[in-house]
Amino acid sequence: MYLTRFRFNSARSGARRLLGSPHLMHGAVNMAFPEPPARDGQGPRVLWRLDNDHQARTQLYIVSPHRPDLTHLVEQAGWPTLAEPGWATFAYTGFLDALAAKDTWSFRLTANPVHNIRLPQDRPGARTHRTAHRTPRHQLRWLLERQEGAGFEVLRKAPGKQLTQFGDEYELIVRDQLPLRFRRPGAERPRQDVRFTRVTFDGRLRITDPEAFRRTLTHGLGKAKAYGCGLMTLAPVAPQ
Repeated sequence: MYLTRFRFNSARSGARRLLGSPHLMHGAVNMAFPEPPARDGQGPRVLWRLDNDHQARTQLYIVSPHRPDLTHLVEQAGWPTLAEPGWATFAYTGFLDALAAKDTWSFRLTANPVHNIRLPQDRPGARTHRTAHRTPRHQLRWLLERQEGAGFEVLRKAPGKQLTQFGDEYELIVRDQLPLRFRRPGAERPRQDVRFTRVTFDGRLRITDPEAFRRTLTHGLGKAKAYGCGLMTLAPVAPQ
């Protein structure tokens, strides 16, 4: 497994075009591999995420079973005249293997929190409809409902550090909610558009099941993985 970081040159039109289209970005990420891994759930897949740091730099993170070649991204959206390759790739397998139960980490996850509902006009037995969770409270609950199966638990705050009596129990921030809608190539009607809501979770966690947690890091969490959702990354817990 490999973890790759690429920085965009947002002054370039190619970068702005990619950053404005999850579909184009999905294609650009896939082009980094001669043969992208199968998306059948049997093995690790290619996951990606866009991040903006405190200096307003936009970076692309990719987790993948094979080492990517991002030459095409440098040419379209980076700094092609510089001597440096424009991206950095790190061996990830050793890090994953070293993860152990009770380890604590800071984490970032961009995800697509959804649930299934039935509409009032639906007939009995009709298929449910997938819809986005739209409030931070429900988005937080979506993640908490999946943490056990994903091999971790979000840390709870000490009572004295909670800013409110209810709703601030966890070391977790939900931010950057972004509704997205775009049309797939070949789609002819608006009802065929791709629609999803992307949100970012920043928090702290404790590993409860290392094997399940490694699967979360390499297979992703939730829906819309092809469009920049599902990738969780870790960082050492900063001292408080």
